[in-house]
Amino acid sequence: MKWGLGGAVAGFGWRRRGAAAAGAGDKLPEGKMPMRALGRTGVQVSLVGLGGYHIGRAPDPQTAARIVRAAIDHGVNFMDNCWDYNDGKSHLWMGRALRDGYRRRVFLMTKIDGRTRKAAAEQIDQSLRDLGTEMIDLIQVHEVIRPSDPARVFGPDGAIEALVAARKAGKIRFIGFTGHKSPEIHLAMLQAASAHGFAFDTVQMPVNVMDAHYDSFERRVLPVAQKSGVAVLAMKPLGSGVFLGSGPLVARDISPTDCLRYPMASPASVVITGCESMRDLAQALDAAYGFRPPTEAQRKALLAHTAPVAAKGQWEKYKVSEMFDGTARNPRWLEAAIL
Repeated sequence: MKWGLGGAVAGFGWRRRGAAAAGAGDKLPEGKMPMRALGRTGVQVSLVGLGGYHIGRAPDPQTAARIVRAAIDHGVNFMDNCWDYNDGKSHLWMGRALRDGYRRRVFLMTKIDGRTRKAAAEQIDQSLRDLGTEMIDLIQVHEVIRPSDPARVFGPDGAIEALVAARKAGKIRFIGFTGHKSPEIHLAMLQAASAHGFAFDTVQMPVNVMDAHYDSFERRVLPVAQKSGVAVLAMKPLGSGVFLGSGPLVARDISPTDCLRYPMASPASVVITGCESMRDLAQALDAAYGFRPPTEAQRKALLAHTAPVAAKGQWEKYKVSEMFDGTARNPRWLEAAIL
């Protein structure tokens, strides 16, 4: 059985208008963006979030601004970013795009790498300057990918002290953490928080059609977060592009829209996806506008279809290699004041 336009996918809602819906040229689909609660924060966020890394990979700042503003005009209110993305260019380009009244229409999230109080505090201040805002809605500790990270973040003069101080000063509203390496490290971070009487507002993790089969964040971390009211931010729906193109899913007739809608069917508050072009944005919007929750049988059919190529994690490069470990290649970021 193929997971394509026939068979189990019929009536599933993974594809609404086929390849044309992915956006020919710059035409964007029209529809209503589904909104979800961001855990216990009281905030409503769009089902699709705009990835900040790819904004800095657009051809120029004008294209980046066009993508950001078009996303907001079409219902996307969740903006993702990070202090280190594209050597700070992603912050600067998104900050420019959020001028002229766009900033007040979005929930702005970014991440910092600093593990010490000093480094974290200075990275927070640089993020505020570069994004051109007096307050950031959510800042997350980025790349919690080492077993030592929880102890460093919550240790004496650790990053959590700077984040709590920034929240008290009105520089940020909410605090979370991210990581892509191991569910065990995520669980240790949540346990460290609990041991120190601290509660994270959000946790960001891979949720996709491959993750469920190998060292799964969805199976191990998502239920724990959900039980405690910590909002889950789903990332890497396309495996940072590795799953498609010449990857393993093309031969199985699983489209980018299929991949985007899989984490949409989870309890995640938002699915963050990168858009370097208006075509990418059209694809993301179409996936959200046409989303309908699958039946359990349909979900199991998709997972059965991906299991043969996912069992060993070989396509989840962020788990099994250092390909996506920016702080491993640049360890100074963990203690750097500025880029």
